[in-house]
Amino acid sequence: MYLADSRGTGVTAAPDPGPGRRPAAVPATVLALGAVSLVTDVSSEMVTAVLPLYVVAGLGLSPLGFGLLDGINNGVGALVRLAGGHLADGGGRRHKTVAGLGYALSALCKPLLLLAHTLPVISAVLAADRTGKGLRTAPRDAMISLATEPRHRGRAFGVHRAMDTTGALLGPLVAFAVLRGTVDGYDAVFAVSGCVALLGVLVLVLFVPGHIAPAPAPATTAPGRPVPSPEPARPTLRDAVGLLRRPELRALTLCATLLGLTTVSDSFLYLLLQREGDLPAHLFPLLPLGTAAVFLLLALPLGALADRTGRRRLFLAGHGVLLLGYGLVLSPWHGAPAVVAVLVLHGTFYAATDGVLAAATAAAVPARHQGAGQALVGTGQALARFACSLAFGAAWGLWGGRTALAVTAGALAVSAVVAAFVLRPVPEVSP
Repeated sequence: MYLADSRGTGVTAAPDPGPGRRPAAVPATVLALGAVSLVTDVSSEMVTAVLPLYVVAGLGLSPLGFGLLDGINNGVGALVRLAGGHLADGGGRRHKTVAGLGYALSALCKPLLLLAHTLPVISAVLAADRTGKGLRTAPRDAMISLATEPRHRGRAFGVHRAMDTTGALLGPLVAFAVLRGTVDGYDAVFAVSGCVALLGVLVLVLFVPGHIAPAPAPATTAPGRPVPSPEPARPTLRDAVGLLRRPELRALTLCATLLGLTTVSDSFLYLLLQREGDLPAHLFPLLPLGTAAVFLLLALPLGALADRTGRRRLFLAGHGVLLLGYGLVLSPWHGAPAVVAVLVLHGTFYAATDGVLAAATAAAVPARHQGAGQALVGTGQALARFACSLAFGAAWGLWGGRTALAVTAGALAVSAVVAAFVLRPVPEVSP
């Protein structure tokens, strides 16, 4: 187990627990970061749950206009993620600082939505919010990777994503309660969201250690004593970009990008489900709960399964599940049972891909490049989803939502076949 010292400035390995006992697979640092993500996701998902209906029904934006907003929500911080990952890589001492700046920026953006009533203003606020997400994501995942033994990374990311998804589960419930209990529902949602986001920043400052040393490798020079390794020099920007010369990381980035181009955003999927199922508008914020509940239940077991059977294989299988979900939306089967089935498949897709991709990336890069490595893969995926949102919004406006989804489903099937040939199991990269 890995514990913060009394001053909160470091994380070290606990002493050998003795024969017959194993160190904890999930370090305390991962649990602290999970708590930060839980609180922050309550805030974020409150906004996400009402934003599609707010801009389409409340402000009267077209599907193309919403596609632009949704693309910003998913991809505008992608390039910032590269900068955040590189800035955080410096012996592990700046991961918390960079992540904290990202969380703080996103928290400050939530109240600004109270003043946003036009597409340009809403776009600017969402761009700043996603910039904060871009700054914090890679350093956070790097901290999880560094604090966890390589053989347990799938489990650790699964625990973190489960806690994160608990917030995603609670956020729409809070938004639903606020909408039902207030007159100016949307403004109240944005105000409460800002307060909750500030609480997440406070948890980060108080409970996440400032320095996280890499977890010891399994190999030892003597029983119970890790192999010593010299402190590496601070990585340069050229080193970070040069990570793409690694075949295993290049393959991951390529496949994450290719599959991201055919991943319809949650908001568009929920809009389609709401229209196909004729759900009342006030029930719309509850749709993400189905996805979040399944994600919460399956994140840990699928993360542990990925550690045993192969993370890349499970990542591809998750996209196969997503393809089944698309097919179900396009099928003649409608009504509440069909909506529930789609949400179950959607949540399974996230449980099999989100943390699993981060764990696979961590295995493909050295410890001192964890931030940059996570940023490279995440940036490719985020930019691809940004492009998908724009294309899907335009296709919806031209041909309708069902036709746009049918085209996307066909592209996903082709992309999954290509990715299956590109991805191959690779050994863990040594620190």
